[in-house]
Amino acid sequence: MTAEAESAAGRIAIVAARDEGDRIGATLASLREASPGIGLWVADDASSDDTRDVALAAGATVIGRNRPHGKGGNVTAAATAALEGLDPGTTVLLCDGDLAATAGRLIPLMEAVEAGECDLAIAAFERKVGGGLGLAKGYARSAIRKLCGLETTAPISGQRAMRARVLADLLPLAPRYGMEIGMTVDAVRGGHRVAEIELDLAHRATGRSLRGFVHRGRQLRDFVAVYRDRRNRVAS
Repeated sequence: MTAEAESAAGRIAIVAARDEGDRIGATLASLREASPGIGLWVADDASSDDTRDVALAAGATVIGRNRPHGKGGNVTAAATAALEGLDPGTTVLLCDGDLAATAGRLIPLMEAVEAGECDLAIAAFERKVGGGLGLAKGYARSAIRKLCGLETTAPISGQRAMRARVLADLLPLAPRYGMEIGMTVDAVRGGHRVAEIELDLAHRATGRSLRGFVHRGRQLRDFVAVYRDRRNRVAS
């Protein structure tokens, strides 16, 4: 797609970040280089480093609050602000701030949505970097299957594209790390077509360290919470 076509179609990216001052600049630059004219928004979850300053210097609009609200809450706030007055047909990319130079490789997600191949495109990482024992991810995959019948390979990928009208349907997003599971389940239940696309991406992965296991423990806590919430919605 040419830059002129992109401008006509309209694209924005909402980048989730917390203490990503060393990577957010490269992430934003990569997105702008890959898609000239794309609008850049950063959902800053009360970073304690220079994430906000770097993002502002890169020309992004930064939405943040004085204390952490978790990924789901902060992205919801940024998405709400970004969607105000936005054309419903605008393509919206959600991604994480730690992708650095590989962020530009997310363009195929937007192209799939713009081509009408799906309503929600999700990136699956070609290469596994870091990670733990797979318990949290396995739970997430099982939860999505039980709640809406969709089989996934990247159930918790934060790299997603959709039209603005689809994102509006999915707000507010589930709290904290439950955001991605909730979004996928709500999209399928809402009649939206979901597709996964394998891409060569790299991010700041957590390994099998104490910090990594604590992080995945928090993820699992949030996964259980969103599973119970979406299950109860059907029951009621």
